[in-house]
Amino acid sequence: MLSRRLFLGNAAAAAASVAASGCTVKSESESYDAAVQRTWRHRDGHPGDPTAVLRELVRYATLAPSSHNTQCWKFSIGDGAVAILPDFSRRCPAVDPDDHHLFVSLGCAAENLAQAAMAHGLMAESRFRSELDGALDFALMPTRAIVSPLFQAIPERQCTRSPYDGTPLSGPELTKLELAGSGEGVQVLLFTESSATDNILDYVVQGNTAQMHDPAFIDELKAWIRFNEDEAVRTGDGLFTGATGNPTAPRWLGSRLFDLFLTPQRENDKYAAQVRSSAVIAVFVSEHDDREHWIEAGRCYQRFALQATALGIRNAFLNQPVEVAALRPQFGGFLGIGERRADLVVRFGRGQLMPRSLRRPMQAVLI
Repeated sequence: MLSRRLFLGNAAAAAASVAASGCTVKSESESYDAAVQRTWRHRDGHPGDPTAVLRELVRYATLAPSSHNTQCWKFSIGDGAVAILPDFSRRCPAVDPDDHHLFVSLGCAAENLAQAAMAHGLMAESRFRSELDGALDFALMPTRAIVSPLFQAIPERQCTRSPYDGTPLSGPELTKLELAGSGEGVQVLLFTESSATDNILDYVVQGNTAQMHDPAFIDELKAWIRFNEDEAVRTGDGLFTGATGNPTAPRWLGSRLFDLFLTPQRENDKYAAQVRSSAVIAVFVSEHDDREHWIEAGRCYQRFALQATALGIRNAFLNQPVEVAALRPQFGGFLGIGERRADLVVRFGRGQLMPRSLRRPMQAVLI
């Protein structure tokens, strides 16, 4: 899910290639920084009228993660109600042919909305509309406002796609994360021993190798990469190269560097280093393989990610074992989960924040 590889490989070599070509990208860091500041923030004061409150809840919902940062959602606002609908025009058929990640993303947005609603004195009760492409309706009722640490963490959360520092987490921290990541029909499994995480890494490598040899996967990934700040600001979506510390370039050059440096071995080496620097790997597992449970898995992951953020812990996805359909049953066998579905694989630990992804404007997601 959610974003992983940006034109990977040797960043120094890529930067040297840019310099040698005589092609540079004019820095638009102020515009990018301004977009980051507008996006990743809490609002000062109460929004005011009820419609403004609902729009603010939607804004918080859009700060959720989504596969390749596609932001595959639409929102409608009614009288004391908000609906989250899938936007199938932004689906990723190569990496997500059954739309599993798409509905997980809706769940992530739903959890942000629920946390923000409570902070604004509204209880959010959800109903899944299986008859309408899997929309999620929220009825909002007045209640005592609770500004939770999870709500406070929403603008700070990110998928941090870099190595971590390898330090272990405490027992109380793991307990909080496990509690946050569990829900109705969804369980989170935590793996701390190197024997287990090495086995998971083996499945990541197998899945990554299969994806690296799939032209449709590569084309889809490249289409969602934003190779420079101007491109990231203009689209407000996709995978910004700076978010993994890679250099920026004009799209024509970045695309060529992507083709040059994106290889299975480079990627596999990168994932090995990332897994071995992480404290724990979490796997989210659903009781049933359907859209309603995919949404619930997204909500559980988002609570987990917000709780981790509140504790100063970073996380990132390693979803190759659940994205490659031929590999998923083998991975499930390793986990011992029977007929249940493994939804998400996440590594986490302590590390430095990376540059931010961006979001589209409100008018692009409201219907």
